[in-house]
Amino acid sequence: MKKLIIAVLFCAMSGAIPAQTPSIPIEDTANGTIRSAHYIITGGGEDAQAVAGDMEARYAIYNRLFRFDSDPADTAPAGTASAGKAADSMPGSISDAPLNVRVFYDSAAYADYVNSRLAPDGGNTEASGSGAIYLHYNDVDRRELVIDRSASGENNALPYQAFIQFLRAFVANPPAWMREGFAAYFGSLRDTGGKLAYEENLDWLETVKEMDILPPVELVLAADDSKLPENFPALAWSVASFFCNSGNSEYTRAINDSFMLVSGKLTAQENTDAIMRRITRWNDMSVLNADYRNYLDSRKTFSWLMDEGMRAWSAHNYTDAQLAFLSARNQKPSHFAPWYYLGLLAYEEKNYETAEQYYLSSLKLGADPALTAYALGLNAAGAGKTADAKKYLSEAARIAPERFSEKVGNILSKINQ
Repeated sequence: MKKLIIAVLFCAMSGAIPAQTPSIPIEDTANGTIRSAHYIITGGGEDAQAVAGDMEARYAIYNRLFRFDSDPADTAPAGTASAGKAADSMPGSISDAPLNVRVFYDSAAYADYVNSRLAPDGGNTEASGSGAIYLHYNDVDRRELVIDRSASGENNALPYQAFIQFLRAFVANPPAWMREGFAAYFGSLRDTGGKLAYEENLDWLETVKEMDILPPVELVLAADDSKLPENFPALAWSVASFFCNSGNSEYTRAINDSFMLVSGKLTAQENTDAIMRRITRWNDMSVLNADYRNYLDSRKTFSWLMDEGMRAWSAHNYTDAQLAFLSARNQKPSHFAPWYYLGLLAYEEKNYETAEQYYLSSLKLGADPALTAYALGLNAAGAGKTADAKKYLSEAARIAPERFSEKVGNILSKINQ
């Protein structure tokens, strides 16, 4: 197995990722159930193909990192992983036991169904919440991801629950840090109109940075659900992020080894112990913990980068401002703010064409339309494009007359002289 999978993952995950069309057509139109390469979708109606495409795209992204064998055409023993797992380490092949997804378009019907499945008969759930829930049972056929698509807007529960379903299909009892850490790691996978968009999830970074005492990595790796450290989801994410993004090949190998060691036939404690033995055997833990702390110190949140950029911009330190805004843009390319401020910097440097493109990008992503139109007008005036300047400035005054009518009037009077 190639060891440079982390770089491959991030190359594949930058920007928008088209959802994959299900490779197996509708099998039973009578009850609306379809089967794709790895999923059976029930109750999706006209959206069944879209749901299957979304789930398959998520599955493919997860598996670029984990590298579990899941292709029905593979010749490896059922359920084994490509890096030499024992033939009986998995609970069954994905092709023989596809992942079940049930879709509802009525919140009351969704709640009634979930409640009916949560009877005390051995089932258990992962972080139940509105919008989606994964129901896990010892019986593979009863396992099911249930999705409520009745509400408009983003389904915030789906990214977490979809990943848990994927992981527990291969490893019924994963270590707590792996389950929670990578659920958060992939928590920013969002459907953007038929495409999955990935932006690095740094939601927990500030929480970790603000902890008075940061526990050692081995304490996080060894944690079990009976006694989790305080702020465990944040700590689990930070360890997963460190192993994947530190740039140290030894730590990249450690995370790859972890994925190879976990087994569907072991308890969570046995899986945890196997990983702990491997990591502590091949790594000096004092060095690893120092590198972990240095890694966290080096990471900056989106808000921190934006504040840094605005401080530098206010001080006319445009080089540092540009670096900060570019970093913020790369971290959250779907947020309008860094694009807008990069436009301001380009305007200051009289790069009017570049500034225009930044402003238009920020407008498309949700920037204040009046403010952006005003900025576009000033930019066009600077570039000598009088007609465009009048158009944009007039638009700013029309959208927000109380804010821009007087300013626009003064500028247009000078332009018309």
